[in-house]
Amino acid sequence: MNFIDNPRKLRGFEKNIRVEKVSRRSILKGLGVTGGFVLAAPVMSRQAFAYETGAGKMPHGVVVDPRVFVSVAPDGIVTIVGHRSEMGTGVRTSLPLIVAEEMEADWSKVKVQQAHGDEVKFGNQDTDGSRSTRHYLIPMRQIGASARTMLEQAAAKRWGVPATEVKAVNHEVVHSASGRKLGFGELAADAAKESVPSIEGLKLKDPKNFRYLGKGQIGIVDLHDITTGKAHYGADVRLPGMKYAVIARPPVTGGKLVKFEPEEALKIPGVEKVMQVRGWPWPSKFQPLGGVAVIARNTGAAIKGRDALKLTWDDGPNGKYDSVAYRNELEEASRKPGLVLRKEGDADAALKSADKVIIGEYYLPHLAHVAMETPVAVADVKGDKAEIWAPVQSPGGTREDVAKTLGIPEANVTVNVTLLGGGFGRKSKCDFALEAALLSKELGAPVKVQWTREDDIHNGFLHTVSVERIEAGLDKSGKVIAWRHRSVAPSIASTFAAGTVHQAPFEIGMGLVDMPFEIANISCENPEAAAFTRIGWFRSVSNIPRAFAVQSMVGEIAQATGRDQKETLLALIGSPRIVKPEVKDLWNYGEPQDSYPIDTARLRKVVELVAEKGEWGRKVAKGHGLGIAVHRSFVSYIATIVEVAIDDKGKLTVPRVDTAIDCGTYVNPERIASQIEGAAIMGLSIAKYGEITFKDGKVQQKNFDDFQVVRMDDSPVVTNVYIVPPGPDTPPSGVGEPGVPPFAPALINAIFAATGKRIRSLPIGKQLEA
Repeated sequence: MNFIDNPRKLRGFEKNIRVEKVSRRSILKGLGVTGGFVLAAPVMSRQAFAYETGAGKMPHGVVVDPRVFVSVAPDGIVTIVGHRSEMGTGVRTSLPLIVAEEMEADWSKVKVQQAHGDEVKFGNQDTDGSRSTRHYLIPMRQIGASARTMLEQAAAKRWGVPATEVKAVNHEVVHSASGRKLGFGELAADAAKESVPSIEGLKLKDPKNFRYLGKGQIGIVDLHDITTGKAHYGADVRLPGMKYAVIARPPVTGGKLVKFEPEEALKIPGVEKVMQVRGWPWPSKFQPLGGVAVIARNTGAAIKGRDALKLTWDDGPNGKYDSVAYRNELEEASRKPGLVLRKEGDADAALKSADKVIIGEYYLPHLAHVAMETPVAVADVKGDKAEIWAPVQSPGGTREDVAKTLGIPEANVTVNVTLLGGGFGRKSKCDFALEAALLSKELGAPVKVQWTREDDIHNGFLHTVSVERIEAGLDKSGKVIAWRHRSVAPSIASTFAAGTVHQAPFEIGMGLVDMPFEIANISCENPEAAAFTRIGWFRSVSNIPRAFAVQSMVGEIAQATGRDQKETLLALIGSPRIVKPEVKDLWNYGEPQDSYPIDTARLRKVVELVAEKGEWGRKVAKGHGLGIAVHRSFVSYIATIVEVAIDDKGKLTVPRVDTAIDCGTYVNPERIASQIEGAAIMGLSIAKYGEITFKDGKVQQKNFDDFQVVRMDDSPVVTNVYIVPPGPDTPPSGVGEPGVPPFAPALINAIFAATGKRIRSLPIGKQLEA
């Protein structure tokens, strides 16, 4: 077979990882002409945005041709393509809804069609970084406006009147002078013959005339199927002659198979074959770990067969990885100088001269994604052609990697995107799809590779472990005059390049070097930390440990000075201003700072809003406490108040959460509320239970019995969400991820308010037990 070893072309966040001798995908310059309803699909130039975003720097940029995204049937049904993956954020509804709004389509007559993986045709498809709306609000509006204009032009020609006299209104084109009307279906054939209007000449709707955007009255298109069990996920795919496979992978990252004995496995009814799966040397981007596959007539038989295998592994250099020992190493590293990333003033001198120095070392362990749907993929490889069905966050990237791994043209790979039963960053890595492709090629039949929950926890790409050490120097009045933050954590860059010991630019730009406090003397440092397991993106990524440390320190400063948490926080944020940290090549979530500056006025606003709506300072019952935290991430601003209740046995519950979010211009407030509610649940899970540990290089947890998430009776009782109304020129920003980071520190500050106990290490676990 023709394989390519360790393909490492970088995409999206990966492009901010400094790996030598790795080519970068150029931005698409133009596309070929295709037949039918689709013409050349131009990439929208940066000048065509109403505001500049980082979309043009993403692989394959942005496509704005309505012929690619919109079709109108003779019966008037409008089909709009959703080119991003749906994993609960509502993006498969929101982006088509933007098109329909500008097009003047009646939403009840709209169907949404999921795009397959093809970035040449659709533009970038990476559903990550909380950037789908912020990158595509204007492009989708332009697509809808172009389609509307083409329909209006077709009607004007049929009536022989100037196009200025006709107007699309609610799925019809109307001639105002005569009152004549034509439905979209009646105009479909003629409109298809019209030229696509130039972007520069398009007239977008006045937002005051919006029927759908910003109203929160449209449910997601998948809601009925999801709630009635009809939704189609990766595990639901069935193909004629399909084989079922599970894989025994190395229990230690970088381990190798020494030998396997298949005899007992082959005795299991339904098991047809046992075979070795090729693995790539670690680190190898998203390539499979290798191991032994059990092929069967159903997944249950394959699992039983795998359980019966006798396997011998060489654990390799990571076989001694131990969480307890490694935590000690990280803590020791945090107490020594590291690579200086941001330096303003003289933090060393200011700390030495300070009246009081507060030191906090904050620890967060590895975390697993544990999306409700574990990784799964179906592949059908025939000769030099491959078709994949999978719940992937990056269908374009999956297509690219499958082609490279099999050594076939990318044009010969089809990636069909199913619904994702949760993603959280795990399904941006397509190793499970590559496994299915390799097995299908070897067996000459369609193959489904199913991961179990144990596989998911043992062999995934974990959120990094970290120690965040902050030293805050106060003068005699209690004002913070010095701030030194050392962040020590293995980097996601280690997934791509061996020997990585410093965090990548995008990681240090998540709450470390972009810290917005108005302090004269600041030092941000990054001591070395090596990786001993696969590290990957996780919902909110490095913002989780940074917000936990920074906002917990705010609580500690409030305690030390005898001041209110909220007032201390606002004092640290300081005056309303645009923060421009003295950092080389500051990463701003891939966005230009002119469009998305670090704006402390907006940061202060969400603190003040949540304090007002959340009734900060209200009297609470004995054993209860309030905590507050704020964080800017994915160019959005979010503040959270958590009310905690702790009984005399140390049992923790959360009666109420209040969160204020400023995400700029938004599409669907119902989805924003849903995402913030979900973030509260995930934030509580991380704070209360989340911990992956290692011993002898192996993950010690296996399923939800020892890697818990909060259940219904454990979840916040009430979560209130307040959305800051956007200004007329405020661009959209992220929603899916920003709600997570401030939750844990708000909870920890609330615990201190309730008990006087300061927790600096997560998970909370048994730290509150009497």
